[in-house]
Amino acid sequence: VRNVATGRSRGSRGDGECRRRWKEKALEILAEIQAPLSLLLLRLCNWALLKLLNHLFLSVQLHRGQLEMVLRAARTPGVPLVFLSTHKSQLDGLLLSFLLFSHGLGVPRVTVGGQVCSPRLRALLGRLGGIFLPSGMEQTPSDRDEGLPGAVLATYVEEVLRSRQPLLIFLEEPPLALRLSAPAREWLALVYRAVRDGAVPDVLLVPVGIAYDVVP
Repeated sequence: VRNVATGRSRGSRGDGECRRRWKEKALEILAEIQAPLSLLLLRLCNWALLKLLNHLFLSVQLHRGQLEMVLRAARTPGVPLVFLSTHKSQLDGLLLSFLLFSHGLGVPRVTVGGQVCSPRLRALLGRLGGIFLPSGMEQTPSDRDEGLPGAVLATYVEEVLRSRQPLLIFLEEPPLALRLSAPAREWLALVYRAVRDGAVPDVLLVPVGIAYDVVP
């Protein structure tokens, strides 16, 4: 991040003032990507989600074999987990976060795709673990650096993996199933780059998913 900011501001006067502006801009971009987790909101939403599930579905069935695979992967020392999931419904993120959290795997950072969110909903999802592409990168994601937003995003993903926070990436955008979405391609490229550049020695890619008899 510092290298990008230095390259952009090279040759300008008032280096101290310029660095301060770049730091403020970097913090603004970071605030677009994520927000601090709120344990109170997480507990309230888990309680509300249980009530909602009881009203929406006759039953919720957990695949024991897949759960055992996830728990076994979580016991691998020193390797961050990246969960990859299809995306059938807008409830998927909340349901998978709830299941992982309730089985002691921590609160995953969940990628939120290109769907339009109101500022209030975006703020709520951020406090529950949602992460977003910065402005501009949502419309034109690519494997190339995107200036300061791209540098901040790449560094953020490296820190998430280095601190072993679980990361959940949705591969599709409903209703376009069976097609890798542009935001998913961007998130996967960031994970690949973190491993390639040595930020983390390795990652475990763990498939997870939800199936519905009738998609809500």
